[in-house]
Amino acid sequence: MGLAYIDTGAMYRGITLLGMRSGISPEDDEEKLIELVRNAELKFEPGQERFRVYLNGEDVTRAIRQPAVSRQVSYYARVPSVRQLLALLQRELAAAGGVVMEGRDIGTVVLPDADKKFFVTASPLERARRRQRELAQQGYRVKLEDLVREIEERDRLDSSRSVAPLRIAPGAIVIDTSDLTVDEVVARIVAEVGEI
Repeated sequence: MGLAYIDTGAMYRGITLLGMRSGISPEDDEEKLIELVRNAELKFEPGQERFRVYLNGEDVTRAIRQPAVSRQVSYYARVPSVRQLLALLQRELAAAGGVVMEGRDIGTVVLPDADKKFFVTASPLERARRRQRELAQQGYRVKLEDLVREIEERDRLDSSRSVAPLRIAPGAIVIDTSDLTVDEVVARIVAEVGEI
């Protein structure tokens, strides 16, 4: 459709990776973490299978999807100042128009006036199955029940945070993808967007 794709979750994962590498805890070192975010250079570029994510010039596309990062991202993402700084960047990226932005607070906080809003979900078990397949392709072996627990915990943390909690935006079209193929989901979204 000629629209730019922005995965805001990758931004939070990038900051999480940077924080972990720097030994900066989201609970104890908020000032240092904010300084890290302010100085971080996040960049997205099209790739063959998915967008490549660059952090301070390093391709971290694979590194930000490591299980260790997945387990920590909600803790870094719940820091209010981190959310504020990244939301400003996300609004700047969207200002030119013609973007598809993915994230857990886009329709409620970052772009509440977006032309179209979708809340795309699936059961924790199905999300865990998908994540397990993705991790297996990267060479990681993780038990399905561990992934279900991690996904449920992340949802709990993200839904209960004080700033920009995960929730369905007013006017959002909810799509449960548990029993749908990627092509079926895309077709449904494209049909809705065609009505703009």
